[in-house]
Amino acid sequence: MARIATVARKTKETDIRVTINLDGTGICNIDTGIGFFDHMLNGFARHGMFDLELSCDGDTFVDSHHTIEDCGIVLGEAIRQAAGDKAGIRRFGSFILPMDETLVLCAVDLSGRPYLNYKVDFTVPRLGTMDMEMVREFFYAVSYSAAMNLHVKMLDGLNNHHIAEACFKAFGKALDEATSYDPRLGGQVWSTKGSL
Repeated sequence: MARIATVARKTKETDIRVTINLDGTGICNIDTGIGFFDHMLNGFARHGMFDLELSCDGDTFVDSHHTIEDCGIVLGEAIRQAAGDKAGIRRFGSFILPMDETLVLCAVDLSGRPYLNYKVDFTVPRLGTMDMEMVREFFYAVSYSAAMNLHVKMLDGLNNHHIAEACFKAFGKALDEATSYDPRLGGQVWSTKGSL
């Protein structure tokens, strides 16, 4: 069964449509109106091997907040729907991603319980037109909307572009592992409770 979901959400601040295929090849078409954010989502999709279509018409004349947070909400919901009942998947995924001087750890548990543990430090307020404080808000929104445990930790790094990019790519790699099938499970849900 194809693990594809499409979610749309429209408010007075944003109009967003997301389609994700968890079993894709990294093909993506992203337009949020925030160039650096598009670049980050591209890295997430390509390195997670997800096919991702994401469009957002947001109030970027205000700032980047609503667009980035709401994209996180909609993307998280699409991930949750595409993962379905999570039967047969590994559930847990982690990756330590090096990018030049930067090293970032990301770990995911598709537990059905939302939680974000985020420790990343930026030394500039923005890159392009993206406010860097919004990196945390994006991951918070994804974790709660997808109902996943999500840990993002900067282990080392100096260049802010590298740090941000490593966070998004590591998230893609960790989520790819968590959503991948383990044939040893025989289609069962990996939980002592019997469901996630």
